Amino acid sequence: MKKVILITGISSGFGKQTASLLAENGHIVYGTVRKETGSENQINYLKMDLMDFDSIKRAVSTVLGKEGRIDVLINNAGMHTGGPIETSPEENIKLQMDTNFIGMVNLTREVLPVMRKQGGGTIINFSSIGGLMGLPFQGFYSAGKFAIEGFSEALRMEVKQFNIRIVLINPGDFHTSNSANRRNFLAPTGVNDPYHEQYERSLAIIEKDETNGWEPVVLAKKLVKIAESKNPRQRYIIASFEQKIAVVLKYVLPGKLFRMILEDHYKIKSH
Repeated sequence: MKKVILITGISSGFGKQTASLLAENGHIVYGTVRKETGSENQINYLKMDLMDFDSIKRAVSTVLGKEGRIDVLINNAGMHTGGPIETSPEENIKLQMDTNFIGMVNLTREVLPVMRKQGGGTIINFSSIGGLMGLPFQGFYSAGKFAIEGFSEALRMEVKQFNIRIVLINPGDFHTSNSANRRNFLAPTGVNDPYHEQYERSLAIIEKDETNGWEPVVLAKKLVKIAESKNPRQRYIIASFEQKIAVVLKYVLPGKLFRMILEDHYKIKSH
């Protein structure tokens, strides 16, 4: 069955691959970008910025005006900062939370009345493995994803009466432009920063994990199946076997022991 799908952040990575596959499967796809506009490969491009509420309202209004409905919302867009919690610039913290959480909330709230009136729909929210465990030097990224977890769990119960399904996606490491993009939003630590040495050591491991991660098309294919499903699960952890095991261990091991496992992976050392 052909669906009207709104997906955010299709200029690269997961969003670009998913939008293309959805269109190839015959769905009516509207994808948001912050800069360029246009149409190609049967994808309708919408200029929208999650930091601009007016652009969010215009994007939803455009889809509704042309199609009369929105069957699936995929909240894919986001950004990634990095750095010590103590010394990260305040503007990076605000950008991280406003984009990954507040912007996603505003778009979801704009789409909910549409789905209520049409009798249902599916909203797919991107969390992360980092939304299930706090990751060193990615504290605000993890905080934003933790927020998405709580938001989605509460929303799922509130909208059940309207036949609206809320799905959480928890990707592990994927080989996307995340590492390169994060470089634009790293805390400017130097030799005088008390976290400098540890930060550089852990960041190298973070970027190595991402470089060795899966290709985005793996997740894109899964997202297409979820979007087409009549009864999707409430959570999909799409990650390597080791990362899935880490999620299980997070909930079965004593907190101190699990923390020690993470510290070993990220080469966290005490003085």
